[in-house]
Amino acid sequence: MGGTVGGDGLRRCEWGAAETDAVYRAYHDEEWGVPIRDERRLFELLCLEGAQAGLSWSTILHRRDGYRRAFDAWDPERIARYGELDVARLLGDVGIVRNRAKVAATIGNARAVLEMRDSHAPFADHLWTFVGGAQIVNRALSMAEIPPDTETSRAMSADLKRRGFRFVGPTICYAFMQSAGLVNDHLVDCFRWWQVQQPA
Repeated sequence: MGGTVGGDGLRRCEWGAAETDAVYRAYHDEEWGVPIRDERRLFELLCLEGAQAGLSWSTILHRRDGYRRAFDAWDPERIARYGELDVARLLGDVGIVRNRAKVAATIGNARAVLEMRDSHAPFADHLWTFVGGAQIVNRALSMAEIPPDTETSRAMSADLKRRGFRFVGPTICYAFMQSAGLVNDHLVDCFRWWQVQQPA
């Protein structure tokens, strides 16, 4: 099978098996693939996946506390009101990835979330419509079987871009779907494959 057995005897997805990065491993064991329906947590994950573009996910995980502090605990209403002084503050914050385009995208994404509240289905509800309201459970035997994007993630990407979201390409959207539990892409022999198949 494709999973890797760790020192604790548990079989994990290959990417989550490294015992040298406790934060990364804990993310695999406790969060990745668990269905999320809370707006703020989904907004956070989508923005963090965008911030990860060109970097490793471990880099972002190790800065997650910094992001929560810098972006007002991911409150879309507060972030949507950010102006140039806030942008300057964020670009000087060593606790996050200091990239102007990514900072601007986060602010714009917050405004898009609020726009959806006013004119469309709530952000969280809308995201879950792409998978029919229920987690897609895949049955991959190895990481090689997991695609970088899917028809569904391409549809989500196009939809979000139309609504003003940025850093939401098909690959970013699929990584987001995996992390937020819209899709269960744990390998079938990973101990988490069964565990995340629970109601959100």
